[in-house]
Amino acid sequence: MTRRRKLLFYTHALAGGGAERVFARLASGFSARGDRVTFAVDFEAQENRGLLTPDVDLVVLPRGHGPAVAGLAKILGQERFDASLSAISVSNLKHAAAAALAGRLGRAVISYHGFYESEAAWLSNIGYRLTPLLSRAVGATVAVSNALRDDLVKRFFVPETRIRTIYNPAAPEPFPAGATAEDLASRAPIALAMGRLVPDKDFMTLIRAFARIERPEARLVILGEGPERVRLESEARELGVAERVTLPGFVSDIDRELAQAKCLVISSRRETFGLSCVEALAYGLPVIVTDCGGPAEALGPAADAPPIRVGDVDALARRIDAALTDPGDPAARQGRAQVFSLDAALDAYDAVLREIVEEKKTFRRELTNS
Repeated sequence: MTRRRKLLFYTHALAGGGAERVFARLASGFSARGDRVTFAVDFEAQENRGLLTPDVDLVVLPRGHGPAVAGLAKILGQERFDASLSAISVSNLKHAAAAALAGRLGRAVISYHGFYESEAAWLSNIGYRLTPLLSRAVGATVAVSNALRDDLVKRFFVPETRIRTIYNPAAPEPFPAGATAEDLASRAPIALAMGRLVPDKDFMTLIRAFARIERPEARLVILGEGPERVRLESEARELGVAERVTLPGFVSDIDRELAQAKCLVISSRRETFGLSCVEALAYGLPVIVTDCGGPAEALGPAADAPPIRVGDVDALARRIDAALTDPGDPAARQGRAQVFSLDAALDAYDAVLREIVEEKKTFRRELTNS
């Protein structure tokens, strides 16, 4: 009988970000496959808590960076997990420190989900700058797209042999039923966007582009919450489209929104992957993206047109108008979304974990035989 592995996942919280959602799904997925999984967080949050299945043990670490590292090190040392995994820069840094204290650094997997510019907090900044050292010290380093992997290699001198790309499990489960071109064409002209209301998402450009579309019946829905809300609402009022632009905040049931929209727009300045891109493809929607990194990579052969230059209001307006007029055939898009299934991501991470565990077993055998 195969022994159940013990795995630990760690990130700051099950908050409303994409990395947090990905890690919750991965943890629950490995638990469903038979592994014993613990999920450690710095503080409690509810936005993505529902994605963590009841059989995953949730542990809240002591408050403060130092106590959290000490608490995590204690758990790693006592439980002797087969492997531990972390997501986002600050958590990677604290995870590596804890694993080093516990003597488990070789069993640690760190993963990067955002570009350096998106990690403004001082400790996250330090974590990114130490990436060359961390990637050499831990068991494995993961980037969620080739765009991010290449950036870490070129800008932070991460050895190419020490980092690999594993795409996010972004396809919804259960996978949506096959859409038809007739269904999309019959929908109300709703352009959808998703993400935190922060400058990197550049929803300001999106609102300005939407204001140039001469369709009084068209609507723009931006799902998410963040510090840019007041500025975005003010811009919509000044441009005379406030009644047609909706910002409902964080929405847990995005499937309902995707099933009603006619297209998805990603107007970001930089984006490592773009979970919303794959989610929209799964629903057969045309996805309009800027040349911001990961989304164009995720679209691949399902792209209807090349990415738009970041900040190009006119081009974005034309593309949105075209998608609302004729959203096209959803078949190829739904086929592309299948590439980013949970099973595919679990298989890829499982290969990394097996590599780490087998490497340690080989090392112990060599010590025993020497």
